[in-house]
Amino acid sequence: MESLAKERCAACRRNSPRVTAYEIVQLKHQIPDWNLIEKNDVPQLERTYKFPDFKSAIAFTNSVAEAAETEGHHPALLTEWGKVTVSWWTHAISGLHRNDFIMAAKTDAIANQFLT
Repeated sequence: MESLAKERCAACRRNSPRVTAYEIVQLKHQIPDWNLIEKNDVPQLERTYKFPDFKSAIAFTNSVAEAAETEGHHPALLTEWGKVTVSWWTHAISGLHRNDFIMAAKTDAIANQFLT
């Protein structure tokens, strides 16, 4: 299986398929630190990253924003002093699509640049 972080997002529409329970189990192995949550009855992927200060948290937030713009797929980002919470889901289908797992993996790769 190709690394999710190397994949590109596909265009999503209202009739795009959500990932199945089986696919979630398979994809989750590549992003083990992400939590599967539900907000307002919408399944999402969420992870909080910790940083030594606000400046680092903002730099990480901006890097995730750049990746999101490049892929045309945008997260919810909550930036606070020393931490950033990132949530991925696909608005068009009110659920999870493979794109969300791709972007979670890309977010982990970005975090590795900041946290190493």
